[in-house]
Amino acid sequence: MTIPTYLPYYVLTGSVGIIAAILFGLHNGLVKANWPAHSRRSVVRTTAIVLIGWFALAIVFAVLEAYHAEADHIPTIQYGIFVPILIGGFLVLRSPSVKQVIDAVPQQWIVGVQVYRALGVIFLILYATDRLPGLFAWPAGLGDVLVGVLAPVVALAYARAPHVNADLVSLWNIFGLVDLVVAVSTGVLTSPSPVQLFAFDQPNELITVFPLVLIPVFLVPVSVLLHLISLTKLNEPSPQSQSE
Repeated sequence: MTIPTYLPYYVLTGSVGIIAAILFGLHNGLVKANWPAHSRRSVVRTTAIVLIGWFALAIVFAVLEAYHAEADHIPTIQYGIFVPILIGGFLVLRSPSVKQVIDAVPQQWIVGVQVYRALGVIFLILYATDRLPGLFAWPAGLGDVLVGVLAPVVALAYARAPHVNADLVSLWNIFGLVDLVVAVSTGVLTSPSPVQLFAFDQPNELITVFPLVLIPVFLVPVSVLLHLISLTKLNEPSPQSQSE
């Protein structure tokens, strides 16, 4: 298995850019919500520590080949995907402090930041160079690109008419989540393992090693949590969200 020389730069630079965009948007949201400066700094600093620490840990596990798929071994990548989602989801739904932060950040930013999903075009590029199976690359690549391209469109529509376009935001979120479910499912079913059902002639091994594995074990959970945050904000309107 040959890893393209450009791939580490693509994945690492993209991931760092996404973390920076999330922190920038969080800071701006708290400023617009008139949070005290010390509270803003505390929230942004804590979020930065969590995201950067999580990303660093994902890199360590990836480099150590903790998620490397093998035909005769049960896959481990599901732990890297679902554990962060469960922890993050619990905090989003149950933590009063996290809910306060979510309430302060504009819905249109939570949606619009996922423009980064268009970076999923890398799956199609890797398929075109015979490094990924089509059963995974086509739905994952096209789905991500569509979600990413629509993100700023849906965000702008919501910013202009929140009440009118709330359903549009819901539909976009559902589509984005379905895309991630399809991508993860086809990724597992085409990767070497006892549960592999497809792509035996071209196993999806690249998605389980550094650097591409950072997408399912870091960027996929981040995207799922952003969708969850967006839907939670829609279902629990607040005075601040109503005034956006």
